[in-house]
Amino acid sequence: MSHFVKNCGPALQLPHNRLQNAIGYPMQGQLKPMQEEPVSLTLYAHPFSSYCQKVLVALYENATPFAYRQLGMDDPEAGAELARLWPLNKMPVLVDSDVPVVESSVIIEHLDLFHPGPARLVPADAKQALMVRMMDRVFDNYVMTPMQAIVFDHLRPADDRDPFGVARAREKLEDAYRWLDGALAGRQWACGDAFSLADCAAAPSLFYADWVHEIGQALGNLRAYRSRLLARPSFARAVEEARPFRELFPPGAPDRD
Repeated sequence: MSHFVKNCGPALQLPHNRLQNAIGYPMQGQLKPMQEEPVSLTLYAHPFSSYCQKVLVALYENATPFAYRQLGMDDPEAGAELARLWPLNKMPVLVDSDVPVVESSVIIEHLDLFHPGPARLVPADAKQALMVRMMDRVFDNYVMTPMQAIVFDHLRPADDRDPFGVARAREKLEDAYRWLDGALAGRQWACGDAFSLADCAAAPSLFYADWVHEIGQALGNLRAYRSRLLARPSFARAVEEARPFRELFPPGAPDRD
């Protein structure tokens, strides 16, 4: 079985404990900003996972200290801890003062609220923040999701492959690529001059999407944006940390990037 991983991490073969407890997210005021009362952060993640890379980029942008519980077959205890923290067994999960925080976008917003650094990833201005959140959803839903449909089709037995679903996923990527190429015209980053939550989402989604369905030469804005993301130190670090796992990419990783 391939070990390619995404946010739900099925190929990691994590334990599937069915627990009765539910996660309780803290009410406003229960978690204090880092400068008032430093807290320990622990991230349960895998370096090759696209959604984990999204959170790692946010952490690396601000050099936020955290403990890294790397999930994998060689550390079953980390997987058991993840299952106790989040019975849906999806990664990444951030633990802040014993409180689990789930879903990559929410984790990044949590960091921005309670552990802010020099780079604010969600603008304080409400209108600008809506644009950032919208672009974050575009990259997750219209780039990451069809990319993963293509990848995970390679994990199916040959007789159970879904050529129609893969063809639809490629069409969706083409639609997203064309729209993004226009939206990015004149922009340094996804929403303008400032690196944001949207770019944290864009980096791994475009990185892997271009591996399974290459961005066309005519889409110069999108191709240049992907190159800028690869050169960003925070994402470059995430890419290097994931490099040893490339042989596990189900369609086969290209000899680039």
